[in-house]
Amino acid sequence: QVQLVESGGRLVQAGDSLDLSCSASGRTFSTCAMGWFRQVPGKEREFVAAISRGGGMMYYSDSVKGRFTASRDNAVNTVYLHMNSLKPEDTAVYTCAAQCSARWAQLFYEDNEYNTWGQGTRVTISS
Repeated sequence: QVQLVESGGRLVQAGDSLDLSCSASGRTFSTCAMGWFRQVPGKEREFVAAISRGGGMMYYSDSVKGRFTASRDNAVNTVYLHMNSLKPEDTAVYTCAAQCSARWAQLFYEDNEYNTWGQGTRVTISS
């Protein structure tokens, strides 16, 4: 099992870029497919991006495709979300999640497919 801690969330202006990080404890990180989700108060949690165990496969929601990029560095047990061209509607709490029983190229898009969650980091985009 891993524990996840996100960082990097802050207030930025529309059009800016922002990098989020999710650091994992434990020695099993490379066995984990990872995902990024976001949630606005009063709304359901929304899938943002998924990345496979080795980082070779990624998948994005239509709302962020072309603007956000997920990556990972298994040597430092960290997954990243690089966000470009931010919009006010990207404002949310961003949370990373892990599924550590994944096959090598497997991706997960539903929150109930993940078994470990971070606490989230708040991203606010001003117009």
